[in-house]
Amino acid sequence: MGGGGGRSARSTGAGPQGGRGAAISSYDGPRLAVVTVTESAQQGQLGFTGMPQRLFTCTPSRLATWQDCPRRYRFTYLDRPTPAKGAPWAHNSVGAAVHSALAAWWGLPLARRTPEAAGALVRSGWIPLGFRDEEQSLLWCDRAAAMVERYVATLDPHDEPVGLERTVGMRTDRLAFSGRLDRLDRRGDDLVVVDYKTGRHVLTTDDTRGSMALALYALAAARTLRATCLRVELHHLPTGEVLAWEHSPEALQRHLQRAEGLADEIVAAEEFPPRPGPMCGWCDFAAHCPEGRAACAPHASWAGLAEELQPLEDLG
Repeated sequence: MGGGGGRSARSTGAGPQGGRGAAISSYDGPRLAVVTVTESAQQGQLGFTGMPQRLFTCTPSRLATWQDCPRRYRFTYLDRPTPAKGAPWAHNSVGAAVHSALAAWWGLPLARRTPEAAGALVRSGWIPLGFRDEEQSLLWCDRAAAMVERYVATLDPHDEPVGLERTVGMRTDRLAFSGRLDRLDRRGDDLVVVDYKTGRHVLTTDDTRGSMALALYALAAARTLRATCLRVELHHLPTGEVLAWEHSPEALQRHLQRAEGLADEIVAAEEFPPRPGPMCGWCDFAAHCPEGRAACAPHASWAGLAEELQPLEDLG
């Protein structure tokens, strides 16, 4: 899903990650001055003494980027102009094509909602970016189409979702949150958040239960549509597994408090240090972060693709 914002072939959350250090790259031409405006400065620009604190505007991707690496957060949301990213990731191209096809499939007339039609939508909307060569791109187009056909064969085409690629939002005393759901179902009187996953990571129910993004989507969907929403699901297309969790209202509030705590950290931050580790090889901004490159050499843009569709344990 989602996480707020569109799905591009090079997402800032691609696998993983990226202060205040100078940007470094191999570019030798003219350079623009990079300006970093902290969140605290942005929040104070329109304020006056005694006024209420401004709400922190965020998406799941914004919060997750801060958790992954403050430097990558700075590169993504604060530095202007934004530092140049690396090549598109092939696994993001696969994910974007699959998500788009699944959304479009529900928009077809009922009689045309077949597995074959879903596969055709993958092929017609294929994104050939980030792959090693055309042969690999075509191979993965076939794999993605077959994966979507198998998944769609498990769905009831009559069971219309409440929302597809739908933006939901909410405000609290601290946050102005918004995000875009992959799918929102109505089961009985309640809403269910559905998030598609196409990556090779092995997923468990703990991934569903612990996902702050899914919990915030559930809270926002409930407020947007004024209905109960406690159940969240990860649908892992490579394996066909559905990993579901039913939150309690108290658990959802704990996730919200965690998000508000992260917002406070971000607004208070004056330094944005790197958080080097094995995931730095997947960072969009590796060219600008010497600490990240020292921790892990940048991966090839197609390295996130499994040799087979079965997920692998480790992407690091």
